[in-house]
Amino acid sequence: MAQPYFLGCPQWQHPDWTSRLPPGQSPLARYSSALNCVEGNTTFYATPSQEQCRQWRSQVPDDFRFLLKFPRLITHDRLLSGAGREVSDFLEIIAPLNDVLGPILLQLPASFGPERLENLWRFMDALPPTLTCTVEVRHSAFFDKGEAEKALNRGLRERRIARVCMDSRALFAATPDNEETRDAQRKKPRVPVHLLPVDAAPVIRFVGHPDLEANRPFLAPWVERAAAWIEEGKRPYIFMHMPNKGDALSLAAFWNELLRERAPMVDALDLDETQPQMGLF
Repeated sequence: MAQPYFLGCPQWQHPDWTSRLPPGQSPLARYSSALNCVEGNTTFYATPSQEQCRQWRSQVPDDFRFLLKFPRLITHDRLLSGAGREVSDFLEIIAPLNDVLGPILLQLPASFGPERLENLWRFMDALPPTLTCTVEVRHSAFFDKGEAEKALNRGLRERRIARVCMDSRALFAATPDNEETRDAQRKKPRVPVHLLPVDAAPVIRFVGHPDLEANRPFLAPWVERAAAWIEEGKRPYIFMHMPNKGDALSLAAFWNELLRERAPMVDALDLDETQPQMGLF
């Protein structure tokens, strides 16, 4: 039976995962036999070839989902303006993945403020109607519950588009006593947790504390929320990040076990749990 929600990491391979993932022909095949979703961060920095996309499709089951990001050129350099050709080229290249695409992530920079909202609506309305997207914002005005945030939320609701919820509270609760944590705290946004109810699958990006057990109180509210979504028949997308990327798999497994305690219909992950668990003392 298919997992009733989508769970993934920001990448599908890491040296620390080699002994924990099931056997397979490739890192992606091994990853996709344990987790059913992945963030496609690679497309933010460089667009793959269409042949690469065909290869990726051949390595994952039908129920797997890629949450690819629109390229940086479109979202950060052009700020969604005058990028029609680039969007068409990108969508043509990733076409081999169409049947395993989750919502494409439109991750906007902090410089994308309320004055550019019309860019967002024009961009979204010009996309093919079969394409599903989700939007992540970083500008502070979209988190102050004022007119700018109301306008953003209203436009997303009208288009039935999920607003990505970034939860980095656990990360910023950590003492920055090592370079990995300091680097993550420099790079990850520290924004309020605002969740927009909308007629679309929720998308949660959780950035964890380096001590695995310290994440428990931060994950507990999400366990209740995700269980409720599953019981309603929704299939949320949950992504687990860690300061040390190699620890993301352990956080995903930890989260899934917490969710299984609340929602027995959730399956255990097919991972080798004999490996030592980071951060448990």
